[in-house]
Amino acid sequence: MTRTKAKTDTAAPPKPAKVRSTGGEVGDKPGVPTMSDVARLAGVSPMTVSRVMNGDPKVRQSTRRKVDEAVAALNYVPNQAARRLAGARPIRVGFLYSNPSAGYLSEFLVGLLNQASIHNVQLIVENCEGERAWEAQTRRLIDNGVDGIILPPPLCDTPGLIDLIDGAGMPAVTVACGQPDERVGAVSIDDYQAAYDMTCHLIALGHHRIGFILGHPNQTASGQRLAGFQAAIAAKGADGAPELLVQGMFTYRSGLDAAEILLGLAQRPTAIFASNDDMAAATVAIAHRLGLDVPGDLTVAGFDDTALATTIWPELTTVRQPIAQMAETAVQFLVRHIRARREGADEGPQHVVMDFTLIRRQSDAAPRRRPKH
Repeated sequence: MTRTKAKTDTAAPPKPAKVRSTGGEVGDKPGVPTMSDVARLAGVSPMTVSRVMNGDPKVRQSTRRKVDEAVAALNYVPNQAARRLAGARPIRVGFLYSNPSAGYLSEFLVGLLNQASIHNVQLIVENCEGERAWEAQTRRLIDNGVDGIILPPPLCDTPGLIDLIDGAGMPAVTVACGQPDERVGAVSIDDYQAAYDMTCHLIALGHHRIGFILGHPNQTASGQRLAGFQAAIAAKGADGAPELLVQGMFTYRSGLDAAEILLGLAQRPTAIFASNDDMAAATVAIAHRLGLDVPGDLTVAGFDDTALATTIWPELTTVRQPIAQMAETAVQFLVRHIRARREGADEGPQHVVMDFTLIRRQSDAAPRRRPKH
């Protein structure tokens, strides 16, 4: 499965001051960008712009991206008279997080903030570090009257948290959950298939003995990625020795420890597939410390395609999970759900599985053939 990446190297967009306003919204002022201007720049109809602004999940991701870019280029903000007519008063959304990967969290926040500015959403961010810290934070959000909640991993995999939110009748969307709960909205990818495809890619390069660094056991996506890896190993007849599976925790530090174990084996693997980019980057660091060439002596692959994947050397081959777009979609789903509920037309939670992409860079190659002594 592939995604078309939005182009970012096009000519600079026109400045808002030079846009001729054609009107079409209640209370428009001459020279102020309108929905029609956004539609013209994005190459879509005004109705499509309206659907994007209201979080309609049926709009294609490529179309939504064009509209979002046009909105940003024109600095377009729906005038307040139109907002009042549409009943679109500000929406307050709670964002609970407890993620060990700074790269993942950064990508996620980019998506959240982008859509929050477009949809008149006020974000309330809560850090839930510590055992059951989520309980007090969630109750406070509910008591303070937020309209909805967004849950990234690992909190999206916390049954007690979903129970609490559902019991309060609070709309919510989980992101990147391996096994989405039907009571809340969900945006995810097929982690099993993504790991299967990456493993098959490594085997096709000629690797037979592949190490695998597991993700944190508190996330269902970790289990899905492990299952995909093992299924590909079995299907292709590669080495399935238990010693090639090492537990990680999605942190850079855990990746260092896991890589030392794998590369310390009497018969070390020729490739290592880590369950996220942080642990893959740590694997590259350990390989360099041991004097191994990547990818000449060791192929390394990651998962997520965070900024870290392209800031280390060599750049990582990895699975691109569209983290920012998943966060954007979560906001859109939540906005649509909340506005529909306000109008007495609650449509219930929505679920979507987004595409992933296998990104090949400089950290993978065929295994080096060494002469036998």
